[in-house]
Amino acid sequence: MRRTDPEGLVTKPAGHDTAGHDTAGHDAAGRHGVGPGAVGHGPVRYGPHFPDDGLPVLPELSAVLAAAAGRARGEPAGGAPALLDAASGYWDRRGLTTDPGHLAAAPGAGALLLALTAALGGDVLVPRPCAAWWAPYARLLGRPVFHVPTPAESGGVPDPYALLETVRRVRAEGGDPRLLVLSVADDPTGTVAPPELLHETVEAATGEGLHLVSDETWRDTLHDPHATVLLSPAEMLPERVTVVTDLAGALLPPAWPAAVARFPASAAGNGLHARVLDVLTALGARVAAPVAAAAGYALGEPEPVTARRAAAVRLHARVAAAAHAAVVASGATARPPQAGRHLYADLGPLRDALGAEGVGDAQELEDFLTARLGLPAPGGHRFGDDLPALRVRLATGPLLDAGTDERRAECLLSPDPLELPHVQRALTGLKSVFDGLRDAQRWEPPR
Repeated sequence: MRRTDPEGLVTKPAGHDTAGHDTAGHDAAGRHGVGPGAVGHGPVRYGPHFPDDGLPVLPELSAVLAAAAGRARGEPAGGAPALLDAASGYWDRRGLTTDPGHLAAAPGAGALLLALTAALGGDVLVPRPCAAWWAPYARLLGRPVFHVPTPAESGGVPDPYALLETVRRVRAEGGDPRLLVLSVADDPTGTVAPPELLHETVEAATGEGLHLVSDETWRDTLHDPHATVLLSPAEMLPERVTVVTDLAGALLPPAWPAAVARFPASAAGNGLHARVLDVLTALGARVAAPVAAAAGYALGEPEPVTARRAAAVRLHARVAAAAHAAVVASGATARPPQAGRHLYADLGPLRDALGAEGVGDAQELEDFLTARLGLPAPGGHRFGDDLPALRVRLATGPLLDAGTDERRAECLLSPDPLELPHVQRALTGLKSVFDGLRDAQRWEPPR
């Protein structure tokens, strides 16, 4: 990752600040020594990668993809019947009865969110922090993006009172908020929003006439499904919620882009579905035929897919817990990860020790930790947090990467994967860096 300006990291509309400067431009980048034409500038091109699982591709998936490689005919925009039927069954098994006619597939969740944002119009609201890929699609369309704080217990879902305040302020200033994007199982924080918070936020959003897009990419990666309750907003208010799921979360490798959206079964939902299909058609955003075959197989959830998913979730839960323990032992803070392959740490309590290393903001923290850990460590500014806040997302996939598929597969087969040499080295390195900051913080003279 490279340097970026803190574009869009305020709650003002992207494109203007109070001094009349272009906040989607390059003024703020200059203090990092990165000018408008400098190589590496920009929060999108050099933004954080999707957190992959660090594991080899499931052989059964590879076989399905290879068998479909000879298909000459492309998939239709929105997905072919076979893929949509499989997606319908996927949601039916989760208690969300879904007709294939209310679904659309695309090569990745980004294409779906772009199409939804274009079809719905108006200003966009997102939690702070939020997935790094959400806001760029709105800005690409020239739509203002407003970040709304999340409560202390979880990320992904805005605080309902802050949401109401933001909507009313935006309208008072002449804005037109129409869309709220949220995530019950969250990237970047790795937390799951409790049902009572979700109820309050959904009620607040719908009371203000907002349409909700629920990113449920990580819903099938709960670390402890018996202790964590995940409720989809579509279960609460199906006529106002479109669900988007990127299959890279739990079913496919990130290199095989496929995602599915589930639209409300209503006249308004039908109209939105039609407009989204228009956008996908105009973009040529079709799932590649071999990937569509693999996606349909995975969405059917045969035993090889469900067994691999369960094993991968158990593995990442253990690694995430170990990484979380190392982070909080240093004095940094982090919500305990509950889903996904990442956690989100706040190193504010170690600010003095980091300052001695020349680290004063999230971009410098990203540079410092990426170099020290030898692993990607995107700063919180990538996820909509303020640049001065010393926050960082740490992914578990790189901690499992031993360079070969054979050694990666060991992690799934080992009764104690944390004791595998390459995993142990990675976790020891993480702990060493954070322990070093803790010790330096203790000895830092008062100012």
